[in-house]
Amino acid sequence: MKQFQLFTTLIAITVLSLSFGPGPASAFDAHAGYYYPEPQTREVYVSELGLAPDAGKRSRAAFVIGLAAQHDKRNRIVGYHLFAKGGDLEKLIIVATGDGQYDTLYRLRALLASLTSMARSTELFARSNQPQELNFLDFCKMIGFTQVTVSNGKDVAHQILVQ
Repeated sequence: MKQFQLFTTLIAITVLSLSFGPGPASAFDAHAGYYYPEPQTREVYVSELGLAPDAGKRSRAAFVIGLAAQHDKRNRIVGYHLFAKGGDLEKLIIVATGDGQYDTLYRLRALLASLTSMARSTELFARSNQPQELNFLDFCKMIGFTQVTVSNGKDVAHQILVQ
């Protein structure tokens, strides 16, 4: 009888640990340790917007390439690099290029806020009814990014799951 109780208790513990174990926010991240350190903070951003009709792998690649080209054309050093990664380029990675910048969560969020003005100048936002109320993470949702990671490239990283 005791063996049966012990067995059923072990099964119950296993089932509970599988039910309440790590969720998507703490799932294995193949890019952590390569492009940025393991994120210290994570959050979920829920956007009410849907995907743009032309959202896809190509539009995400074009966004990253186009933004880099804009900066090069203006001979502008921006202090960060953008990468689209993942099988469908659904993960946006933003990494600082120098020491002393974007080294706190607040500075990382300020970087995202500054990218909002860039997003508002796109045709995609212009098609929206109220582009002034949208932000960079809404833009990311519209073109199909499901994860945005920002980092100082040294010891600080913040990851956002975009839903």
